[in-house]
Amino acid sequence: MWQGIFFWAPLVLGIQATSPSCRCFPNEPCWPSLQQWSDFNATLGGKLISTVPIGSVCHTHGEYAAYDPEACADLISDWGYPVTHYDTSSSPMASWFSNFSCDPFLAPDVPCNIGSVQWFAVNVSTAEDVQKTLRFTNEHNIRLAIRNTGHDYLGKSTAPGAVALWTHYLKDTQHLEYSSAHYTGSAMRLGAGIQGFEATAAAHAQDKVVVTGNCESVGIAGGYTQGGGHGQLASQFGLAADQALEWEVVTADGKLLTASPTENADLYWALSGGGGGTYAVVLSVTVKTHPEMTTSSATLTFDGTGVSTEFWKIVQTFVVDILPLLDAGAVAIWAISGSIFSLTPISLPGGRRDQLQEALTPTLALLKQSNISYMLTTIAAYDIQEFPTFWASFQAMNPHSNITEAQIGGRLIPRSTVESDLASLISAIRSIAEEGVVVSGVSLNVSRAAIPFNAVNPAWRDAAISFVLGTYVISTPHFLLPLSTNYLISTYNYTNPKVDIQCQSLMTDSIVPRLAALSPGGGAYLNEADWRQPDWQSVFYGDKYPLLEVIKAKYDPEHVFYARTAVGSEWWHEELDGRLCRAACA
Repeated sequence: MWQGIFFWAPLVLGIQATSPSCRCFPNEPCWPSLQQWSDFNATLGGKLISTVPIGSVCHTHGEYAAYDPEACADLISDWGYPVTHYDTSSSPMASWFSNFSCDPFLAPDVPCNIGSVQWFAVNVSTAEDVQKTLRFTNEHNIRLAIRNTGHDYLGKSTAPGAVALWTHYLKDTQHLEYSSAHYTGSAMRLGAGIQGFEATAAAHAQDKVVVTGNCESVGIAGGYTQGGGHGQLASQFGLAADQALEWEVVTADGKLLTASPTENADLYWALSGGGGGTYAVVLSVTVKTHPEMTTSSATLTFDGTGVSTEFWKIVQTFVVDILPLLDAGAVAIWAISGSIFSLTPISLPGGRRDQLQEALTPTLALLKQSNISYMLTTIAAYDIQEFPTFWASFQAMNPHSNITEAQIGGRLIPRSTVESDLASLISAIRSIAEEGVVVSGVSLNVSRAAIPFNAVNPAWRDAAISFVLGTYVISTPHFLLPLSTNYLISTYNYTNPKVDIQCQSLMTDSIVPRLAALSPGGGAYLNEADWRQPDWQSVFYGDKYPLLEVIKAKYDPEHVFYARTAVGSEWWHEELDGRLCRAACA
């Protein structure tokens, strides 16, 4: 499963480096002794965590078995909640990347082993913790990972045989009046462990807003902002990466640096949109904040069962009629699952209720004409609501997001496609939805705000929709079924990896290409995409990739940092057992 590169010659850390072809793996002669791990823990003041898989309470056999039927039942019932995973130092929210290791859904007598998650984590509280960990992993040639919450669809923070730098408790928040040649105004410095719900609350306490994701548990400074980062304020202020003013980081050679437009500007450019986990270890990010504002929001749900032609006409009307709202600063989060359309929500920060009503009127009129029942709801029920603040709107209208375990793919759809080839777009998403795949769209316009100089994929700047597609488990191999077949719907299959592999292959080979055909040479949101995307360098990074490679080589010349589909990851390949080894072409 995992992928490799040669070892690095230390600069600041002063370690004598070697150049084996693979990272040292547990139970090999090179693996540190128990005494060496204990000594390392002592240097950290007791911050080293030895991984115990959270599924251990569901198993009677194996090195980590700690069977407790009541605790197991509680774990299974809470499995879908993000907090179940982000409060641990090892459990990924996408089970695919734990590779059925100590799976609580398997029979109790199936052995519980660590498998695909990291063996140790360092609970980082200072830059020195990172520097000491870099020194130790370098000395012993051990794979390194960077983890905050484990909210990661592409498995970048899950690493077999690794030591993870766990940044989750870097929770400092500081309000600033920031002044530089590039920006003067209010800002917040966010520790790398700050999550969306914490950032929005801290901003609101100062009568401010900050760009965060729709999923409130996502970490801000990690892959979210480093990978671009959309959300309900993106049409108003730009992507999360566009908000970044400076980064506090530790580089692969152990240096503590500030990266800004005037200091280590190339590193700042790469961190702001060029993908996470590969240039340096982020300790904090300073981002713009903006004044609170009134916000109009609404949710809409309707069922098109039995009236598929009318259903798709209504979807088409919705997609095109909200374009002027996007230009006015709105973001619409919508999904199609089977014959159900759900808008959860559409938000217009700084806008009025009547603007939202006008934009939705054609869609509602078609619903009435087609005799399709619907619910247009807000906190007040059956009406569109104008809230006094964005905070109030977000709290009332944004549903809590649980973990996503479907095999996913993604694509950014240009505005030109929506305006000039709408019929083909609707035809494509109809064929995908009717194949049993959830189609989730975020309609937005991130080009209306001033576009800063950063590494964000250029495909974002003319995108009208960011699509995320989620497969469901199927009862029959997809190659035996016609595209019109409605598959038996179930989420990730916890007991049959062959079925999950079929779903992932379906996503890579059939589903994503249908959207890609509508935008040749286009892109995808690198945080919400298929981790097996064949041409990921161009799709995820656009024409920024060559320069990003140069910056990667400057700040991490020996490729200490590795993450799947991250810049420079071609230097490694992952063996079936999870071992990270140098790629033949490296």
